[in-house]
Amino acid sequence: MDRRAAHSDPVPPEESPIRVTDVHGAGNTVAFVVKGYPRLSETFIAQEIHALERRGLDIRLFSLRHPTDRCSHPVHDEIAAPVRYLPEYLHHAPLRVWRAWRSVRRRPGYRAARRTWLKDLLRDKSRNRVRRFGQALVLAHDLPREVRQLHAHFLHTPASVARYAARIANLPWSCSAHAKDIWTTPDWEIREKLADMSWLVTCTKAGHAKLETLAPRPERVSLVYHGLDFDRFPSHGAQVFSTRDGTEAEDPVLLLSVGRAVPKKGYGVLLAALAQIPASLHWRLDHIGGGPELAALRRQAEQLGLASRITWRGARAQDEVLAAYRSADLFVLASVVARDGDRDGLPNVLMEAQSQGLACLSTQVSGIPELIEDGGTGVLVAPGQIPALRDALARLIAEPDLRRRLGTAGAARLRHEFSLERGIDILADKFGIPAPGDHGTSECALPSMRP
Repeated sequence: MDRRAAHSDPVPPEESPIRVTDVHGAGNTVAFVVKGYPRLSETFIAQEIHALERRGLDIRLFSLRHPTDRCSHPVHDEIAAPVRYLPEYLHHAPLRVWRAWRSVRRRPGYRAARRTWLKDLLRDKSRNRVRRFGQALVLAHDLPREVRQLHAHFLHTPASVARYAARIANLPWSCSAHAKDIWTTPDWEIREKLADMSWLVTCTKAGHAKLETLAPRPERVSLVYHGLDFDRFPSHGAQVFSTRDGTEAEDPVLLLSVGRAVPKKGYGVLLAALAQIPASLHWRLDHIGGGPELAALRRQAEQLGLASRITWRGARAQDEVLAAYRSADLFVLASVVARDGDRDGLPNVLMEAQSQGLACLSTQVSGIPELIEDGGTGVLVAPGQIPALRDALARLIAEPDLRRRLGTAGAARLRHEFSLERGIDILADKFGIPAPGDHGTSECALPSMRP
């Protein structure tokens, strides 16, 4: 049984709070609160955790949900942080929640946390809001003694749980905001969380601009790109670019898209655009990813007469995804803004594709134009515009020289400006980790994170 499996079963109510010895020295332990762990679609979180551990940060993981993916990425096996699963639904572990409440209600910060939660509940009368407070009770109860900061990944549910628990435990907390959490969380909630937390980082200029306007102290909000771990996505080496131009039915241009089947990924738009490509151009599409819309997309492909040209591969581990990048001719991600405001941030899959010299076609949504320069390192079209996407697809299918030029330029810019280490340098500084080679102190002590 691997390390994750050892922590994957629900915790019995009678189990005592975990007390883990700090292997990196006192004062350098942070509890990370994540929505689900491990998750194939959140490689960027896993690679960040792994990189921070390598820099010396001692991390404890608390997940609001159990894993649902059948496999994981290699990076998950390399992460040393123990994982603790909070009750996903309170009625599944009532005794565990009750015992946590009995313990933490005596703490000085409990009343302030309860007042904050009740104020939120009046504006958001939902079962989810009740669940967040119950999870926060268990989190505050189970926190190891050596933890001196909480850090939430995502500004919505994980940040709420971290916020309430931090008040109970009288600890500072911080947050990494990404995409949906920025655009679907009410402004009042974002504003109040930003007032409470010590600092926040986000991964796109668009998200940064919105959060900065809502922050009582804008200097607490920083732009930090996730970047890509080039050790996991090494260049293709002696890459031989395909000369496929769509003229051969027996050797079609291979299109690839990697992403969950959810509205913001625009797969319905992509299928509609593919259906309008001239019949004289021959192509195939491979899709990698799970998601709730897969069945509906398969039906749409059938109705459009595309089913025989599309392979739905489902969720795949990282080595299979890397192999798919290397065999494809063109990567396409037709991101849109969903009806509820949800949208991509800066999709890691675009960086992964570019790292392999693969030409990318995407849309002008959120942080995507920060990575792809239209006509220079890829091609961008307006989101949701089927004719524009169709025309761009047809051109890139028919022009292998253009794909080669865009793919080469994209890979070069990616390696120059979007390295994982750039972002980790900033995060390490925020967590109080000395820069590599800094021997001015023998201990990685966190600075005070209180506002």
